[in-house]
Amino acid sequence: MPNNTVSAPAAAAVPSVESAVELILNVLDDAKAEETVSVDITGKSSLADHMIVTSGRSQRHVGAVADQIIRALRENGFGKPRVEGLPHCDWVLVDTGDVIVHIFRPEVREFYNIEKMWQADFSADAH
Repeated sequence: MPNNTVSAPAAAAVPSVESAVELILNVLDDAKAEETVSVDITGKSSLADHMIVTSGRSQRHVGAVADQIIRALRENGFGKPRVEGLPHCDWVLVDTGDVIVHIFRPEVREFYNIEKMWQADFSADAH
C-alpha cells in the first residue's frame, strides 16, 4: 500500500530577535552612530520586541547608517526591512518586524525623546 503522506519541507532557520539586535548594534558601532540606546519592549508593545535608538551627526550620516543596517540585515538572512524617512534623513525608521531602529539627527532626537517614552513602565497596549 503506498504511503500518501506528504512530508513538510524543513523549516528554514528563522533568525532570532537577539541575533538581529546584536547585528544591528555591531553595524551601528562600525558606522560610528552616536548615543545608541537599546530597549527591550517585549510586553510593552505589539509592534515589536526590541527598539534601538541612535543618532547620526548629519543627514548624510543618518542615511549612511540606515543603508548599512539595511544591507547587513539582507546579507544575514533577515530579509528586507520596511524603511521610512530616507529622503530627508532627519529621522529614519528601519523596521524588521521584531526590531525597530530609529536613527535621528541629534536635534530631532532631542525634540521627540522617544526612548524615554518607551523606557517607561507600562504594559502592552494598555488602555
